Amino acid sequence: MMDKLHFSIVIKAPKEKVWDIMLNQDSYRAWTEVFMPGSHYVGDWNKGSKILFLAPGESGKMGGMVGRIKENRQYEYVSIEHLGIVAEGKEDTSSEAVRAWAGASENYTFKEKNGTTEVLVDIDIEDEYKQMMQDMWPKALQKLKELAENHLNMEKAEAA
Repeated sequence: MMDKLHFSIVIKAPKEKVWDIMLNQDSYRAWTEVFMPGSHYVGDWNKGSKILFLAPGESGKMGGMVGRIKENRQYEYVSIEHLGIVAEGKEDTSSEAVRAWAGASENYTFKEKNGTTEVLVDIDIEDEYKQMMQDMWPKALQKLKELAENHLNMEKAEAA
């Protein structure tokens, strides 16, 4: 059974800065560490691109998700369609377990107003992971906020 979860946070930085911090490989690793240490992606955020969201598993082999960028409107909106999983370093897009939630989406919306950006996250989630995501996403967004605001403050200090 799929549910929808919604999260949002207001960040004191322009949407271009928030977008870059959220999706750039180095800073992506920092804010997604909340979900799993070593989290990263392989691929890119261009519309139609395949992208793997990975983290080292207990065995040391990579695990995670196989996705496709369904939509990318720069600095405004990104939609990821989940196609499968990576388990023990191997992609699985066809097993029965995967078919149950294939096609689920994860969407990021960026709304800027007066120099602050509201990031809205909408995800389709299976019941068994719902509580975990309700715990983790607010922490991850808080980390994203700190990264973006600290980065902006450093830039302002350097410019002064």
